[in-house]
Formats: sequence, structure tokens, C-alpha cells
Amino acid sequence: MMRKVVVTGMGVVSPIGNSLEAFAASLKEGKSGVSRITRFDTADFDVKIAGEVRDFDPARWIDKKDYRKMARFTQFAAAGTEQALEQAGLLIRDGEGRKRIAGDPDMTGVVLGNGIGGFEIVSESFRKLHDQGPRRMLPLTIPLMINNEAAGNISMIYGTRGPAFTQVTACASGTDALGQALDLIRLGRCDAVIAGGTESCIVPFGVGGFQMLKALSTGHNDEPEKASRPFDRDRDGFVLGEAAGILVLESEDRAKDRGAVILAEFAGYGASADAYHITSPDPEGAGGGLAITRAIRDAGLRPEDIQYYNAHGTSTEINDPTETRMIKNAFGDHAYNLKVSSIKSMTGHCVAGSGGMEAIACVLAIREGFFPPTINLDNPDPECDLDYVPNRVQYGTVNAAASGSLGFGGHNGVVVFKKHG
Repeated sequence: MMRKVVVTGMGVVSPIGNSLEAFAASLKEGKSGVSRITRFDTADFDVKIAGEVRDFDPARWIDKKDYRKMARFTQFAAAGTEQALEQAGLLIRDGEGRKRIAGDPDMTGVVLGNGIGGFEIVSESFRKLHDQGPRRMLPLTIPLMINNEAAGNISMIYGTRGPAFTQVTACASGTDALGQALDLIRLGRCDAVIAGGTESCIVPFGVGGFQMLKALSTGHNDEPEKASRPFDRDRDGFVLGEAAGILVLESEDRAKDRGAVILAEFAGYGASADAYHITSPDPEGAGGGLAITRAIRDAGLRPEDIQYYNAHGTSTEINDPTETRMIKNAFGDHAYNLKVSSIKSMTGHCVAGSGGMEAIACVLAIREGFFPPTINLDNPDPECDLDYVPNRVQYGTVNAAASGSLGFGGHNGVVVFKKHG
């Protein structure tokens, strides 16, 4: 019999708060974290807005000798991990301030999702290569830019010796990382896993690349907080964001044995591929609907047992009606009784960081009995006819919640959480 898996700790670095408490408060307030880009000069760009992480001081969570050798996406992941381990009661510091994880380090793993890697490192090293030659490139270019740097660093900081994996499935990476972690614990390969997603690519190369795809919003540069508007007929593209969402997952038996506060049960995961197009989802929503169905079945639930669905909800012309069809394919008539929302209306699209962050939103919804709003939903698209919790938080009982992520390449991942006990 497979072991039950529970959540015992969570940590967030995001455009709407760099702590769990700040993040939860912003969700309830419907607070936008989208603003004018400050990290570079946007004079030559059509896109001038993003969901930047503000007031982030890595020294609050990470030793200076460590964070100076990290790309920004890894700093986010390390900060989120520190928060999550603190909440889980698994962080140990010795008399000299060195850190380690409580429990058996050989049975503790790390699985993180990251879509793009250290874009700021790539950009800076290419600039130096072009302008000054190869001898002026950053000495740590390769270890800083690679996607697996975050998982490797977290393993080294906390002394975990279980598997340290990196999941790369574009915007589904964070969600798929959680699914992989779930299986590691269920199968007994690990007793605990630090899992989630992290991303930081708000640099000229990242914004320029997405701009060339015509994927980003350009119509609200003067009103950034109104730019991300999932399911609204006046949406004109997604807003790029950056974030990390990290969860501590444990076997239920281990969590109970050590007296941990259990936040929720991580009940199910489902995945699929569209086999359709490199950047667009299958317009019929068949692949995404299949991932939802698989996740609900894996959780041992029925569609009508789910009260809240955290949508991928990117605010693009193609995604939003397609995702609406996915939801209808999976939930049937219950789709019209379901609360659906996209917190990307507040955070922007944080690529791999979204999956971990949105999973945390589901756990918060279960524990605190609320449905995060979809802000800026002023004129609903007629093709998007579900209850998207428009503009204001709603309160009610949430016994089970699901979160879906869709990535370039046709990757679909869905996770299901439910009340524990």
C-alpha cells in the first residue's frame, strides 16, 4: 500500500509578498504585484511591466558566502526553503550557525522545477564575451546558469543526501516537480522531500524573447496593475513574473511520529502531453482535461469532491477559453459549481515558480477557508463562463483543491490537496 503524503511546511518569495503571511494577506486583498520594470531600462521594449519580486534581501535567509555563488532563481528557492523548513520544524542550526535538516538526511530529497535557469548570468556572460572576449566572462557562468543549480545548492546547504532532481517542463515545471516528489515518498524512496518551483527571468533577454512571441501584455504599460486579466475579454497577453514556492512534503507516518503540524494531505497528481503544438495548447482541451482527471482519480476523489480549482489562467487569448474547456472536460456539470480562479491576475506568470506558489495557495485556501479572487475580471469573455471568483475574495469551506499548470511543449500537470484527517 502506498504511503500517504502530507504538507508540513511552506515558503514563498513572490511579487505579492516574501513570506507566507504576506502572500496569504495579498491573496485575500486581491493585491496586484505588477508594476513598471525596475531591473533594466525598457526604453527599447514594447513591454515595460512585470511582476517583480521587491525588497528581496538574500542575506535574510542565506549566508553571504552561499548566496554570492547563486543565480537569482536559486536565491529565491533557498529563501523559500528556509521558510518552509522553519515552519515544518525541521531546520537545525549548530553553535556556529551552520544548518542541517532534522531527520535522516539519506532519506530526504529535493525536487525543484525550473524552466529557464539563470538568465541574468547568461545575459551578462554573453555581453562580456561579445564586448571583451572569453577571458572576461563570469568564472562561474556554467554552474550559475544551469537549471539544476537550485536543487544542488539546497542539498548542500541542508545536507540532504536523497535524490536531488530538477524538473524542466516549461511552465508546468513546478507542478511536475511536486508530482515527482509525491511518488518518491509514496514508494518509500524518501521520507521527506523539499519540492516546488522557482524562476527569475525578468531580464532583457527573457522579456525580449517572450515579446517576440507576441505573448506579453503591452496595452497596460501605464496601468500595470490592470494588465493581467485572466478570462476577461479585454486581455492582451500575460505579464511575466518571478517567484519561488517551496513545500516540505513528508510521509504521514513520519510527520505524526515527530508531532508535526500537518497543513494538508497531498493527495494526487496527474500529467499528460497535448501532442499538439510547441507553444499553444490543444484548443479542445483534451490533454489538460486528461491531466485533471488523472489527478482526481489518483487522489481517490470524484470531480464533485473538489471545491476549488487554481487555474493556469495566463490572460492570453488562447489559454483562457481552452482551459475553460479543459475544466469542463474533466469536471462535467460540476464545473459550474466549482470555484475557479487565477492568482496570476495578481502575481503575473512566474513560469516554474507558479506551480509551487499556486500549490501553496491551494493549501492556504483549504486551511483558511477562502477562494482567492481573479482580479481585473471586469468584462468576462463569453467563452469563459465559469465562476472565476471575480475581483474579490470569497469565503467558504474548502475540503479539496486542485491546481493546474500548462507548459510550452504541451506539458500538463495537476496536483490535488485535501484537508487532513
